[in-house]
Amino acid sequence: QVQLVESGGGLVQAGGSLRLSCAASGRTGSRYAMGWFRQTPGKEREFVATISWSGDTIYYANSMKGRFTISRDNAKNMLYLQMNSLKPEDTALYYCAAGRTSLEMKTLAGCDYWGQGTQVTVSS
Repeated sequence: QVQLVESGGGLVQAGGSLRLSCAASGRTGSRYAMGWFRQTPGKEREFVATISWSGDTIYYANSMKGRFTISRDNAKNMLYLQMNSLKPEDTALYYCAAGRTSLEMKTLAGCDYWGQGTQVTVSS
């Protein structure tokens, strides 16, 4: 089992930045890929970005490319999401996830573990 706890969400103005963090505990010795998803009320949870255990393979959703950066620190069992140039449509509950590969994790079915989420609200 892997436990994931997100932090760093909050209220920010459009054009601003936030950095989300995800702390992993439990079976962190396994080489999990990790990623971020987001969800707004009434909509399906959507893929944001994933990163392989080594950090060599990264995927972004098209609308996040150039604005969001995913990274990880395996020594600290941490995952990060740097979000710049935020837009009101980025408002959502952001979830951290862990799974087998960064490619498989681009879909919900490829994610084995989930955090509880951290709220990001971008005001216009």
